[in-house]
Amino acid sequence: MLAEGEGPEECGMKISAQEEYGLRCLLRVAKADSESLTLPEIAAAEGLSVPYVAKLMAVMRHAGFVESVRGRSGGYKLARTPDLIGLGSLLLTLGEPLFEESDYCQKHAGIAPNGVCVNHSSCSLKTLWHTLELWLRGTLDRITLADLIRHDGRIAELLRERLAVGDGAPQLISLTTLS
Repeated sequence: MLAEGEGPEECGMKISAQEEYGLRCLLRVAKADSESLTLPEIAAAEGLSVPYVAKLMAVMRHAGFVESVRGRSGGYKLARTPDLIGLGSLLLTLGEPLFEESDYCQKHAGIAPNGVCVNHSSCSLKTLWHTLELWLRGTLDRITLADLIRHDGRIAELLRERLAVGDGAPQLISLTTLS
C-alpha cells in the first residue's frame, strides 16, 4: 500500500500525490458506471488508506465532481458524465496552479536599493508563466475523464490527435516518451 504523499517519480512533471490519487480514484468511480463505490472499495482497489480516500473524495464532492449516495447501496458516484469532466479543472481542484500571479512578484523579486523589483519594467517571465498556465489548463480540459476510460492503453495516440495544431504545423510537444 502506498503512503500518502508518495507519488510517481518516473516523469519530469511535478504531479502531486493528491492530483495523482484523486484522478485515479475518480477514474475508478467512473469505471463503475452508474454503481456507487464505497470508500473501502475505492481504497482497496487503489492501494490507499480509507482516510486518505475520504479526504480526496470530500475535495471532489465539494467541487461537484462526485456525489455521495446514502443508504444500503451508498457510496460515491460521478455527479456528471465523464465527458463533462476536463482534466484541467479536475487537477486544479486537486492541486495548485503552476503559476499564481497574485504573489509572483513578491516571491521572486530581486529588490533594488530603492525597494522596487529589479525586473519590474522588463519582466517577461511573469507573462511566460501565466501564458503557459493558461495553455496547459486549456489543453488539459480538452482531455476528459471519458477519454481516459475509452482510450485506455492508447492515450498517447489520443493526445497526438487532440493536440495537433494543423497540417505541417511544428510540434509543440514531443509525445514520444508517452508511448
